[in-house]
This record gives sequence, C-alpha cells and structure tokens, in this order.
Amino acid sequence: MKTAFITGASSGIGRATAVALAGAGFELVVTGRRRERLDKLAAELAPTPVHVLAFDVRDRAAVAAAIATLPAALQAPDVLVNNAGGAHGLNPIQAGDPSDWDQMLDANVRGLLNVTHALLPGMTARQTGFILNIGSIAGQEAYANGNVYCASKAAVQMLTKTMRLDLLPTGVRVAEVNPGAVETEFSQVRFKGDEARAAKVYEGFEPLRPEDIADVIVFMVTRPPHVTIAEVLVLAGAQGAATTIARK
Repeated sequence: MKTAFITGASSGIGRATAVALAGAGFELVVTGRRRERLDKLAAELAPTPVHVLAFDVRDRAAVAAAIATLPAALQAPDVLVNNAGGAHGLNPIQAGDPSDWDQMLDANVRGLLNVTHALLPGMTARQTGFILNIGSIAGQEAYANGNVYCASKAAVQMLTKTMRLDLLPTGVRVAEVNPGAVETEFSQVRFKGDEARAAKVYEGFEPLRPEDIADVIVFMVTRPPHVTIAEVLVLAGAQGAATTIARK
C-alpha cells in the first residue's frame, strides 16, 4: 500500500485530499493543529490506515519531533502534499499588520520547507517519491491588497521549480497545483472570522469545491514514474483571472 503525508488536513483542500487518497488506496498520515478534527477524519476513513500528527508547520522542532514518532516507512512517504497555509488580512501594504505577514510567510513558505526538510532524507534515500505543493493563482497574478499573500505563494511556485531541479537526480518528482476561487475556510481566516464578509467572496457564481482540487491531486500523484504533471492551474468556471469573476 502506498503512503501519503498531508499537511493542513483538518479542513478544506487538505481534508478532501485525504478522503480522495484514501479512496485511491493510500495509507495516510494526516497533520494539522486541530487534533479533534484529525481524529474524526481518521475515524471516518476507517478501515484505511490513518496516522494522526498534531503540530504547527511553523514550528520546525515540533515538526521534526512529530515525524520522528512515525514508523520508518512513513517517514519516507510515497507522496507528500504540502497544503498547510493560508491568507491573513486584505489590506494595502501601508495598512498591513506585520503579525499577519509573519503568519503567512511562516506557514506558506517556512512551513512547507520545515515539513519537506524532515521527510526528504527518507525519500531521497529510497530514490522515489512525489512532492506536491499547493500554490495559488495568487502566486501567478498580483492583485490589489494581496501583497504578502501573493508574495508567499509566488515563493511556493519558485520553490517548486527549484526543488524539482535539485531533486531530479534522486527520482523524487515535484509539482504544484494552483487553485483559483475555492470555497473553504480560507476567507473566514483571511477576514478574522467575519462570516458575512467571507460569504460575499463566493456570491453570484459557483466556486470550486475542495473535492475538485483533490481530484486533480489524485490524478497527478498517481501518474507512472515517467510522467510528471509539473504545474496545474484550476479555476472556477466563472473565473477568468484572480479577481475577474462573472457574477450573476
């Protein structure tokens, strides 16, 4: 049975990916900060083997300590999905909150690096594996008030490209999925729990669902070793660009 390690699996795209990969026959390691949600997910996915690790990807020591508790085989998963991250605030740069900037850079960039660094030794030693990073259309297009979030996701895109080059001799493949407008807890987090403001983001059109992205992820990571689908942009049908949406 192949294995997959998924960060940010307690909700949204991460959770949907766990469900989809379980359906594809993978043994899972699901991680996040909300242990109770992860335990519930593991119970729902039975009899699929699911290992739960609760940690914050921003804490390098906690990441390493948690991964060290896994059996050796799970410390070298067949698939790593770097999904944890998010957006905080939507202000022009001159009105931005530096604590929001820190959260985005630490989770979206350093968090990805922390988990990847902890798992790569086993993957490279085995000379096979697949790392899939969740980016965003925001990493490809700048939009007003996106500043640090856009920058963090642009960093993910460049990390993905350079990781692919660095790991090419090892047999570890690296790819990226860039979602457009997906209805998850994303906007609730960005707007500090303001549900009314978050709901307006998805008004007047049908946004993507987490399951739509999970379907793409499963397809990408199950291609044979001679195939790497390196980068995919997934938009809602009514979306033409980052902030260009045909609303009814």
